[in-house]
Amino acid sequence: MRDVLYDLAGRVANGETVGVGTVVATFSSAPRPAGAAMLVTQDGEAVGSVSGGCVEGAVYDLAQSLDSPVLQRYGVSDDDAFAVGLTCGGIIDIYVEKISAETFPQLAEVVETVRAEEPVAVATVIEHPDGIGRRMVVWPDRRDGSLGSARIDDAVADDARGMLASGRSGVLQYGPDGQRRGEGMSVFVNSFEPPPRMLVFGAIDFAAAMARLGAFLGYRVTVCDARPVFATRSRFPEADEVVVAWPHKYLQAEASKLDERTVIAVLTHDPKFDVPLLEVALRLKVGYVGAMGSRRTHEDRLQRLREAGLTESELGALASPIGLDLGARTPEETAVSIAAEIISLRWKGSGRRLVDLGEPIHH
Repeated sequence: MRDVLYDLAGRVANGETVGVGTVVATFSSAPRPAGAAMLVTQDGEAVGSVSGGCVEGAVYDLAQSLDSPVLQRYGVSDDDAFAVGLTCGGIIDIYVEKISAETFPQLAEVVETVRAEEPVAVATVIEHPDGIGRRMVVWPDRRDGSLGSARIDDAVADDARGMLASGRSGVLQYGPDGQRRGEGMSVFVNSFEPPPRMLVFGAIDFAAAMARLGAFLGYRVTVCDARPVFATRSRFPEADEVVVAWPHKYLQAEASKLDERTVIAVLTHDPKFDVPLLEVALRLKVGYVGAMGSRRTHEDRLQRLREAGLTESELGALASPIGLDLGARTPEETAVSIAAEIISLRWKGSGRRLVDLGEPIHH
């Protein structure tokens, strides 16, 4: 939804009613995650994607014709999947509704929160005996709207905040009046957490390529270097910020703002920069710490870090030499190698060629 949120808000602000299909659950090899969305505008334009092209046509037709919200499943069997274009054989549940200023009065405030890079979640009833479509917006410290009763609102707000804290979107199950051990009501929680951070240390050509790729992957990218002649906005236009500071001091100052989605790429391969930096980085609870350098550089770096007091467990979190073995040569190819390693670790992929695997593509 983040990909189409601003477009949706602009159209609604202009008085338009927009059809919206949102992926709320996926099974097997469905191609898009929960939260992916497609808009169908009043003039017939399609914006976004719910399946990478598989069932867009069916969702497009439904979004144009429906009068009330509906939860639709695509791909119950391979035959059904082929009938609507879901040839991968996966299963996706898509919630389709019409959104206007009347049906979603909090939309503008949600957009303002997302623009400010602050967390917010939108909880929508997608299954209930008395009808679907009720919506509540949940911030860390308040909420707006109601899903039907105070009991439901309290239960969902509490659970939604937990999902928001971990950056997860998905379906929650309750009894019709919010009973936690019941069933009959399904609520989709769409989390809009701030984008994950990518910290790139070392203002070199490899860092410029990494900043471009990091921005493409949805990270908020910071490039940091102690040398002002190299750490300039003109050299790193794709980065969200370029910081001139000693890397380890900057990382210490930012430590409280980082989380387990944060990735750190140390591309300095200079002991006076990377050893004190890694001494800080490897003691943080972040998702990835990688460092560039040859195997000889790596062994020297490990020895210096041991002398600085790091444990073998802490050193085991270091990805060095950085990246996957792609045979990369150029800065751009190296950035792809590093990004591939980050993605592989995040989703527990093997990093091997899919053609050589006999197991399911999606774990």
